[in-house]
Amino acid sequence: MTELPEVGAVTGVASAAWLLFVLPAAGALILFVAGRRANAWGHWLGVLTVLASFGVGLAIFLETVALPASERTRELSLYDWIAVAGLNIDFGLRLDPLSLTFVLLITGVGSLIHIYSIGYMSHDPGRRRFFAQLNLFVAAMLLLVLGNNFVMLYLGWEGVGLASYLLIGFYQDRPSAATAAKKAFLMNRVGDVGLAIAIFILWTQLGTLQYTEVFATIGQLDQGVIIAITVLLLLGACGKSGQFPLQSWLPDAMEGPTPVSALIHAATMVTAGVYLIARASPIYNLTETGRLVVALVGVVTLLIGAIIGCAYDDIKKVLAYSTVSQIGYMILAVGLGPAGYALGIFHLLTHGFFKAGLFLGAGSVMHAMHDEVDMRRYGGLARHLPITFVTFGLGYLALIGFPFFAGYFSKDEIIAAAFDSPGWQGWVFGGAALLAAGLTAFYMTRLMLMTFFGEKRWKDLKTADGQEYHPHESPASMTVPMIVLAFGSVFSGFLLYNGHVLDEWLAPSVGELVEREAAAVPHSLTPFLVVGISLIGVLIAVATNRRTPVERPERVSLPVRAARRDLYANAINEAVIARPGTWLTRALVFLDNRGVDGVVNGTAALLGGSSGRLRRLQTGFVRSYALSMLGGGVLVIAALLAVRFV
Repeated sequence: MTELPEVGAVTGVASAAWLLFVLPAAGALILFVAGRRANAWGHWLGVLTVLASFGVGLAIFLETVALPASERTRELSLYDWIAVAGLNIDFGLRLDPLSLTFVLLITGVGSLIHIYSIGYMSHDPGRRRFFAQLNLFVAAMLLLVLGNNFVMLYLGWEGVGLASYLLIGFYQDRPSAATAAKKAFLMNRVGDVGLAIAIFILWTQLGTLQYTEVFATIGQLDQGVIIAITVLLLLGACGKSGQFPLQSWLPDAMEGPTPVSALIHAATMVTAGVYLIARASPIYNLTETGRLVVALVGVVTLLIGAIIGCAYDDIKKVLAYSTVSQIGYMILAVGLGPAGYALGIFHLLTHGFFKAGLFLGAGSVMHAMHDEVDMRRYGGLARHLPITFVTFGLGYLALIGFPFFAGYFSKDEIIAAAFDSPGWQGWVFGGAALLAAGLTAFYMTRLMLMTFFGEKRWKDLKTADGQEYHPHESPASMTVPMIVLAFGSVFSGFLLYNGHVLDEWLAPSVGELVEREAAAVPHSLTPFLVVGISLIGVLIAVATNRRTPVERPERVSLPVRAARRDLYANAINEAVIARPGTWLTRALVFLDNRGVDGVVNGTAALLGGSSGRLRRLQTGFVRSYALSMLGGGVLVIAALLAVRFV
């Protein structure tokens, strides 16, 4: 079992850590309250608050790096938040390598996305509202990763859910956007119930929800309780990170503006589930069964995302399912336990760079093509969008694991660790991860060919309002963030892998990286296998996409039809959850109306009718009352005589 680090007091720059989430939260509050008066400058306030938060996070990070590894876990108590009976919840921050890594990713990539949004949303009348919601999203995510107890994590968790609902449904006049936002919100509620129940169990069993105290005493619980807690935490992670069986909301989230897609799918919301499992690593270390369930969910999800990504023509949805698949790799990694926690975070960081760059690149293409998302209406855009083409291409190479790009280092390490799993797990986990790598190379090469190469399929087309397509490069406010992210796509993997710097940095939070002897495939062969199967995927994509028709063929094979329908995930959810839920609701409503209300209303009607009839006996005439008294007296005497003689 991993030795838990000692928690020290906060001094120096870290004492201002509260600014990390207060700055973007204050920006959101000002923009919401100021309303239209902030339209002219609201976007600048949104950008500056997140940049300032990044500056504070960088200063705290540099201060923490200078400390010995044993002193890098610190907590800052701000005030006593909840004190009810035996429940005491501290509103405090946990500043350790894991939380600070996420802080830099959220604020760093978030700042670039904010800057990009200035140009992307320049003509949108709701730009000020958009930046307010972006700031709210960043603030909630920072609160999630910085909290020092499960209740603060849950507070940030729900804040992220609210902000994502607002951002996905930003275009309020589109029914599809409203539906997608509601779908994301409701499916996340399913996962949130699991997280909430896990928190309830921890409180009832341990009497505390502070990370330090929970991790120190969790070993006292029965194995069955620990397994239940880990599975419920995983359910919460599946909701936020779009993992099986709660993955179908994530592609629909593309209804929001493209910067939202980059923020949700690259650096923030979808990584929350990976963070939760890594943060709870002392709990998962106690149960092999819990880790196995996590790994299996990751394997299933990475295959689902890769398969469906091969069949879509919507550029944003292809990238969305790519995210589903890549988060599956991360979940698989953290499901491997001490052999994979750091690897999952490693891939999370590199993915934050290249996937954010890919989404912003897709937004640049859409900006040039009047918001067209159908890749069949692209083609030949490399000459018209040279900066977008180069930066997007670098992100593509990083994603497919091209040698010495970011994904080559992080994804290959996960595949190697998967093959190291004992027994059948090594072949199943490693084989699935390897197959998904080949599928990733196929659908991403297909995307590149359909978008940037080949004939110009847009030259004879017109937009919905009758305009001709005139593709042009995006403004500097959009291209500069893309260039910065492209550098991360190229160099981040090597910098973090070199000397195992990330493994050593994260050790106080998730434990030392445990390397096992290869059980299925030797480590030295893994890079060759990954590159080889990726090359096969690239060649198949090139061979099958030489000519792309503008109209999508409707007569396709069964696998393609199934992939286009998201492998029937929505139909399954409808049949297994939604429809039975509707039937149950109708049955309960019927029971309530005819059963509960029927008894209550029937009793009231009986009493009311009886009293109405009895009221007729009250005539007001003395002779009637005297006759009633005489009749009653006769009945009483007759009853007494009958009893006596019997």
